[in-house]
Amino acid sequence: QVQLVESGGGLVQAGGSLRLSCAASGRTFSTFYMGWFRQAPGKEREFVAAIRWSGDSTYYAASVKGRFTISKDNAKNTVYLQMNSLKPEGTAVYYCAARTGSGYYSDYRRYDLWGQGTQVTVSS
Repeated sequence: QVQLVESGGGLVQAGGSLRLSCAASGRTFSTFYMGWFRQAPGKEREFVAAIRWSGDSTYYAASVKGRFTISKDNAKNTVYLQMNSLKPEGTAVYYCAARTGSGYYSDYRRYDLWGQGTQVTVSS
């Protein structure tokens, strides 16, 4: 059984940066995508970024493209989300997730496994 543990959240001023980490423990051979999602209070969970576990393909939401970078270290079974030029509307709980199937990388309902989430607060 794979478990996901996020870290790296916190409080940052608008325009600042944070790097989130997601460590996967257990067997990850069946993972197809690793994704980052976020959920603000009262809002639906939304896609932020995803990366193919095998290969280098990356995918971003339009709202974060050019500011956020998703990357991975397969040897460490860890996925990262570098967030630059953060905006107050980026305040949310950020979740790491794993999907075993192909396609639908931006649909949170298609992901099979989730971490516990890490809070990111961006002050104006």
